[in-house]
Amino acid sequence: MTTLDTTDHDDWLAGIHERLKHTCDEQTAYLSDLTAAAPDAAEAAAHGALLAGTRQSLADTVAALRRIEQGRYGACEVCAAAIPLARLELLPHARTCVACPR
Repeated sequence: MTTLDTTDHDDWLAGIHERLKHTCDEQTAYLSDLTAAAPDAAEAAAHGALLAGTRQSLADTVAALRRIEQGRYGACEVCAAAIPLARLELLPHARTCVACPR
């Protein structure tokens, strides 16, 4: 599997790691707020969708942090090609390159 060459990108990768940790903290706090809320019947479906979306986003963020820690960050999980840095800047939890489906 191809991995991101971090020889010249250590500072960049540290910045991405910090962004992901901050996002994880924000999502955890938001999820806590959502689970503490008791929506009325009219809002139950929207509330459930928010919960599901936040849980998925948190799982994606945690998985990206794990890939950084394991030295696998930046490699497409489908074709193993390096994910372009621009894509990782925009979507730090990206698991695939642009050409491969998620």
